[in-house]
Amino acid sequence: MRVAVTRPHDDSERTAATLRARGHEVLVAPLMRVEPVAADIRGSWASVIITSANAPGAIATHPARDALIKLPVFAVGSRSADAARRAGFADVIAADGNVRDLVRLIVAHHADAARPLLYLAGEDRAVDLVDELTAHGIAAEIRVVYRAVTVAFPPALITTLRAGEIDAVLHFSKRSADNYLAGAHQTGLAELALAARHVCLSASIAEPFVGAGASRIAIAKQPDEAALIAALEAGEA
Repeated sequence: MRVAVTRPHDDSERTAATLRARGHEVLVAPLMRVEPVAADIRGSWASVIITSANAPGAIATHPARDALIKLPVFAVGSRSADAARRAGFADVIAADGNVRDLVRLIVAHHADAARPLLYLAGEDRAVDLVDELTAHGIAAEIRVVYRAVTVAFPPALITTLRAGEIDAVLHFSKRSADNYLAGAHQTGLAELALAARHVCLSASIAEPFVGAGASRIAIAKQPDEAALIAALEAGEA
């Protein structure tokens, strides 16, 4: 299939490599870029928590980075865990699931932590991880270290939509889904943009397409890339 991926550039390239290995044609069309946010992450922490592969890179030049990489890291999945290792963290444990799986992992390992945990987060979050941990009696503090900034439709996406050359678009977040629809209206391509099949990581991500009248929507059975690709390859929605 001819598939468009609208994640930030590095994430899109990783997804594109997987899709190309499976025989698909891929257009990398980022509708967001990730940029670091200045934050005070100094302190006495028991461990570090990350829910995105963007978090470790966001602190690469931070003065507190050398102290943090000596701490254990709890990562939501394998990609965020790999990003932490590339950034210099040695003690990394992955939940290989969603945020609630991550909470269970942290509770199992850190229920008696004497110091708070540091959550290196993005500006947009679907679940309040700190509240979830607090409910289990675990102290944690959040620091926003990166944000996703909306970018306009790239020319290649405009050209391929006008030519009817996109079979499906993958949507990994509510923000990217909203960006896609906004960009489609701004470029006068709403009808063509909705005609593609929209494969979404969750039902909440699919909601904007339902509201916009898209007729071909597929939702991954669980919120990870493998399930999203399985939904893509399952056929027409």
